[in-house]
Amino acid sequence: MTLHIPFDNSYARLPAALFTRHDPTPVAAPEMLAWNAPLARELGITGDDATAPTATERAAIFAGNRLPDGALPLAQAYAGHQFGGFSPSLGDGRAILLGEVIDTKGQRRDIQLKGAGRTPYSRAGDGRAWLGPVLREYVVSEAMHALGVPTTRALAAVASGESVQRETTLPGAILTRVASSHLRVGHFEYFAARGDTASLSALYDHAVERHHPDARDPLDFLKGVIERQSDLVAKWLGFGFIHGVMNTDNTSISGETIDYGPCAFMDGYHPQTVYSSIDRQGRYAYDNQARILPWNMAKLGSALLALMPDPDAAIDPFTQAVHAMPEMIEARWLKTFAAKIGIAEPRAEDRALIEDLLTLMQAGSSDFTNTFRALPGNEAQDQIADRGGFLDWVGRWHARLESEPEAPVLMARSNPAVIPRNHRIEQMIAAAVDGDMAPFRNLMAALATPYARPDDPGLTKPPAEHEVVTATFCGT
Repeated sequence: MTLHIPFDNSYARLPAALFTRHDPTPVAAPEMLAWNAPLARELGITGDDATAPTATERAAIFAGNRLPDGALPLAQAYAGHQFGGFSPSLGDGRAILLGEVIDTKGQRRDIQLKGAGRTPYSRAGDGRAWLGPVLREYVVSEAMHALGVPTTRALAAVASGESVQRETTLPGAILTRVASSHLRVGHFEYFAARGDTASLSALYDHAVERHHPDARDPLDFLKGVIERQSDLVAKWLGFGFIHGVMNTDNTSISGETIDYGPCAFMDGYHPQTVYSSIDRQGRYAYDNQARILPWNMAKLGSALLALMPDPDAAIDPFTQAVHAMPEMIEARWLKTFAAKIGIAEPRAEDRALIEDLLTLMQAGSSDFTNTFRALPGNEAQDQIADRGGFLDWVGRWHARLESEPEAPVLMARSNPAVIPRNHRIEQMIAAAVDGDMAPFRNLMAALATPYARPDDPGLTKPPAEHEVVTATFCGT
């Protein structure tokens, strides 16, 4: 059966300065490792049954060995502030956009191969990915989707049959990533830094049409991106998620989580938790994420100023829009964490109740996910070292919940039972390297329904001392 992808490639119709047409580099022996059939159907991809010829065909297409009809492969150009320093020329160094589809809901989606070989933007990189980061992104992005967090999705993971050289020799793989777009703050920075207003304007028009069709001007567009990013970071914080590399080239215009490199979910709660091996100063620590996003939005605003009729006059309203973001994030944070303790309509004073619980959790490094999950029963006291302090807090909490009759239902849908814990991901990767995909499949099955108790209760447990993961890596 022939695989059909209904491409409609709008980005490829933009000015040539925005991208370079470039085909994927074929690999030696592509083999399907994972295929997201429900997502394929949602994208309108047909011919996705599980027969062996179709699996072989899928592997060839999603490894980049065979281009499907209608694909117009390209690598996008963009810049970015990386750990605060500006890199004027980045771009897709190992990712190639196959094209776009209009899905069954009428939404435009990108289909991109990650690890598809060198591009004109690769610089010193090899353009490849190894198996570990591919499976990590597959698992975590799909887990985020199931949790209700805006995110890119994983359509396929393919083994390349080739080795990739990092610190050691590792098995290669390619991820097929789906996004409402791959437009980043860094796209706008790229053309603003070059003074290429014509290309910047074309990019802006494309982004408005695709993501913010009601935007009246660049200021309105900026406010729309700020609102989406404020919603996103509040959701991250509510699940204990740490992106790990919140550079402007990893900050999406759509408000989706993108680029799962050294990402991680916290086990024991501490607001300054860092996992990323490259974040040596803690710039993107858990609690700093809400402060970094306004910084990133300021960079977007600076790039958009060139599109205003009077850029100097626009500085003040642009600045005000960015300065309003911390209060916006705070309101969403309060709503998110209030729901986690059963409060549907939070009041300003509820912040102290939430912060007091977090202080108790921090003092004993209480497990973030399990503590909130256990609150409706008596098990939560087992998570808190200061038993007396916790019982005092419970008394205040119960008094507050007297006016919240739906608290149990709200908490059940706000606090997952299972998350993709770091040690489980590492164990899954180690097994996959040895050719065993069963842990991957088991983890994916549990994460598909994160608010239900998994069949394997071990997936809800924090790591034993010998299982603790202290650092996560980009894989490049």
